[in-house]
Amino acid sequence: MSALVYVDNSPIHGKGLFAKKDIKKGTVIGNAMGRVTKKDGMYVLWLDEETAYKVECDFRYINHSDDANAAYYDTLEVCALRDIKAGEEITHNYQGAG
Repeated sequence: MSALVYVDNSPIHGKGLFAKKDIKKGTVIGNAMGRVTKKDGMYVLWLDEETAYKVECDFRYINHSDDANAAYYDTLEVCALRDIKAGEEITHNYQGAG
């Protein structure tokens, strides 16, 4: 797991992923680990209309925000879209693609 993040209770939904320290825009926060799947469900990230990936590491706790501060890329890297302050929840726009 990335030394940059930790899991805690989220004001958005259930558990969330938070910055341990300030993270600069463009920083690769880490890589989502898991497996390819054909089924939709919790913690499933759709890379395109046919390719799904079940995230099985702490990155599964990244919650949605319309004003996301991070993004999943097709490489399954999670990257900061803007500067993120220590203690801030890491979010991704689920509709915005990676």
